[in-house]
Amino acid sequence: MANAGLVLSPRVIETMRAVDRKHYVRSTADAYIDAPMAIGHGATISAPHMHAAALEHLEDVLQPGMKALDVGCGSGYLTACMAHLVGACGRVIGVDHIPALVNLARQNIALDHPDFLATNDSSDSGGNATNVGMAKPRVRLEVADGRVGFPAEQPYDCIHVGAAAGARPTALIDQLKAPGKLFAPVVCAPHDLDQVIILYEKDYQGCVTETELMGVRYVPLTDPERQTRGF
Repeated sequence: MANAGLVLSPRVIETMRAVDRKHYVRSTADAYIDAPMAIGHGATISAPHMHAAALEHLEDVLQPGMKALDVGCGSGYLTACMAHLVGACGRVIGVDHIPALVNLARQNIALDHPDFLATNDSSDSGGNATNVGMAKPRVRLEVADGRVGFPAEQPYDCIHVGAAAGARPTALIDQLKAPGKLFAPVVCAPHDLDQVIILYEKDYQGCVTETELMGVRYVPLTDPERQTRGF
């Protein structure tokens, strides 16, 4: 993708090389195909070009020491990419409402970057010294309803949503820092398949602007029962 000009940021290129997609897909033979792939439970891992787009639009709020939320963490791939970008002093919370997917993300990250799940006794998410026993791992994975975010760790410099919200994701916008950014697919018509990526940007005063980036097709951000029915 870098050779084709689809990824321009050197940090994003390095991150997508450092986080090996083969650990996050069912078939390693197809790991680098630029297409979404099923991971079970009605969920998919997005195509590499969509991961690249998300990381490039969020790169400035994925700096070392920052905190991010990945809603619908699924395979754990983008959670790990975000963790790589925020560094050892940063913090990424990945949430999914399917317990089996949270376990899958944990297993995948443990294979690829076990250090992301290990406790760092030297610093907290803001880069400050901590007492032994109070330190936090770079990545936290939790079973939770991503439609309401993860208030326990707010506010976030950055939020990524990996499934299409049915309406403006107000609860997530409220959990952004000022400044902060939210990258989310949103349903733009009555049918779930009419979707657009919207970049929500909150400024220092808390004012939010919305920029439509591209039309997409994601699985809906919904309840577990509907997701596992296969729609």
